[in-house]
Amino acid sequence: MDTFKVGDKAVYPGHGVAEVVAIDRKTISGQQEQTFYILRILDNGMKIMIPTSNVKTVGMREIISPDEADEVFRILRKKEKVVESTTWNRRYREYMEKIRTGSVFEVAKVLRDLYLLKGDKDLSFGERKMLDTARSLLVKEISIAKTMSEDEVETEFKTIFKV
Repeated sequence: MDTFKVGDKAVYPGHGVAEVVAIDRKTISGQQEQTFYILRILDNGMKIMIPTSNVKTVGMREIISPDEADEVFRILRKKEKVVESTTWNRRYREYMEKIRTGSVFEVAKVLRDLYLLKGDKDLSFGERKMLDTARSLLVKEISIAKTMSEDEVETEFKTIFKV
């Protein structure tokens, strides 16, 4: 679905779940009038304007289905060993690229890898911040997809990672 209505929830890559609060037509910088989605990010209230013609380009998408949320939990449970030979800043860049894709499955891999890495050694400040970002992106979307509370999703994560 490329068209959203006011009140719809959508995911904006890197920022998480947003609500479409308005659809507006504006002329910006003297260019031809365009239609914009006005989004409010649920986590922090930030407002973002997205030209409706750029939805695919920026990676805006619908909330995942309950089945896709189950797939996220399966990804999190896979205990694949993280390659620790790479430097933290290289890992950080690779993880940021995955988060920016907007794919819930890529974000799940980042969260899993960072939790596994955290079990082996101390994370850098950037990695700790990224772990928090990945966790909050997933918690919000899964709670909506599965109609669970955010606390229930957090509890599930803690069970998976034995935190």
